[in-house]
Amino acid sequence: MSNAAIPSYLEIVDFIAAGTTPQSVVDYHPSADAQQRVAELIERDKDGNLSSEEKAELDQFIYLEHILRMAKARARQILTSGS
Repeated sequence: MSNAAIPSYLEIVDFIAAGTTPQSVVDYHPSADAQQRVAELIERDKDGNLSSEEKAELDQFIYLEHILRMAKARARQILTSGS
């Protein structure tokens, strides 16, 4: 299966499903392949050249990335407070 056939957001789902610690949440970054895929989707979206499946993939990644940013902020608070 090519990288394009695997939704980029599944990396984030897999990370969460594997279990986390506050430090692993702070340290997490999507792979270079996932970042490249999302950059390509964003560029193609700007040009209006996304299929409905690709648009859904991009929307899901953006949604999960937003949740991940909130989780990183909370994880930093937990690490700072020691609780």
